Amino acid sequence: MKVIIIGCGKVGRTLAQQLSEEQHDIILIDTNGQKLQEFTEEIDAMYLIGNGASIGIQKDAGIETADMLIAVTNSDELNLLCCLIAKRVSKCHTVARVRNPVYSEEINFIKERLGISMSLNPEFATATEMARLLRFPSAIQIDTFAKGRVELLKFKIKPEFNMDGLAVSGLAERFKCDVLICGVERDGEVSIPGGNFILKDNDRVSIVASPKNSAAFFKKIGLATNQVKNALIVGGGTLGYYLAKQLLHMKIKVRIVERDLRRCDELSELLPGAVIINGDGTDKKLLLQSGLPSAEAFVPLTNIDEENIFLSLYAKEQSNAKLVTKVNRFAFDSIIDKLDLGSVIYPKYITADYILQYVRAMQNSIGSNVETLYQILDNKAEALEFSIREHGPVVGVPLMDLSLKKNLLVACINHNGRIIIPRGHDQIEIGDTVIIVTTQKGLQDVNDILRKQV
Repeated sequence: MKVIIIGCGKVGRTLAQQLSEEQHDIILIDTNGQKLQEFTEEIDAMYLIGNGASIGIQKDAGIETADMLIAVTNSDELNLLCCLIAKRVSKCHTVARVRNPVYSEEINFIKERLGISMSLNPEFATATEMARLLRFPSAIQIDTFAKGRVELLKFKIKPEFNMDGLAVSGLAERFKCDVLICGVERDGEVSIPGGNFILKDNDRVSIVASPKNSAAFFKKIGLATNQVKNALIVGGGTLGYYLAKQLLHMKIKVRIVERDLRRCDELSELLPGAVIINGDGTDKKLLLQSGLPSAEAFVPLTNIDEENIFLSLYAKEQSNAKLVTKVNRFAFDSIIDKLDLGSVIYPKYITADYILQYVRAMQNSIGSNVETLYQILDNKAEALEFSIREHGPVVGVPLMDLSLKKNLLVACINHNGRIIIPRGHDQIEIGDTVIIVTTQKGLQDVNDILRKQV
């Protein structure tokens, strides 16, 4: 597909990188020529210097023959204008990043009137991810499928769980729970384990299960499953506002530390149920006075990654709070993993996942469709949910008889609302949704899970 991306910031670069890896033709547009040139030396893409809302620039980029235009600049208005112009001169799909809460509340009207195919609010999507983690604080990461009927949860194996030396095949027998281990991260390596894989303490393990079965499993290994009762947030920007709003709706008490007095006044009006504290969130004394020692969740949301990381490390010393650490562009991922910062959230990856899901869905055959897509296992694997609409090579055949690609697992089948953790004799049927976990990125159709016949 031919994809035009306007805006070469964090999200634009992440998208361009991932779409380029999937062999799409990428054209990048940005006003900063130096930034464009540096990035296009790393990936195979064309670039244009200029204003993406210019008809001339869009025509130079080939908008008339483009399949999709994605506008992810720092300006909502510019993103919407770029999409509006693209729809007037072409038939391409358009995606706009829209962050302002005012526009977000009117997004259905905007999409209908401007003809935008998809809009995405990164802060709202990130807040939703964070709120989900605070609902189930024992997990490091939670992704949902089948409209919430299935969860993919990541947790760290501790010695007290008595799982060290346990084979994956022995999990169900020991804990009597219908869960499936679909991924293991160990020493920087990721695995999609078979039954003979031996688990070790400190492994980061991803499981697939229904919410009921995952809760029962965590209870049996000794992990708390109740949501937190209170949260301390540092930073009252747009993301802090969205998160606080969702937590208050969940009946979680919220305190926000914000240094800008004017913003504090705004938050007091927008969030009457929250306690707003004016001050520097990096001030240790203020954090202690604001209730850090008794906080059940601590979420630093400053605009500086290093501040967020050090704040989480300090909170770990001073409390037993569930830590959720936002990182925008920190380059040392392997070091971050060793710091044990709780759940590390990368907003740019969350945004890219939603857009990639839409791109994949556009490419699908009529017979199946990508419903959900997540980058998992330290972004080295994907979990995809396919909707099965027609007969095909994978339909009606026992899984044991399918010639599946390596490092690929059929993790779950949703059959008319009944969640099946599949065994070899189970089959995929029309009307099912199927969750696939694989390190082979770029699957566009459910039939792509099969090895090519030579």
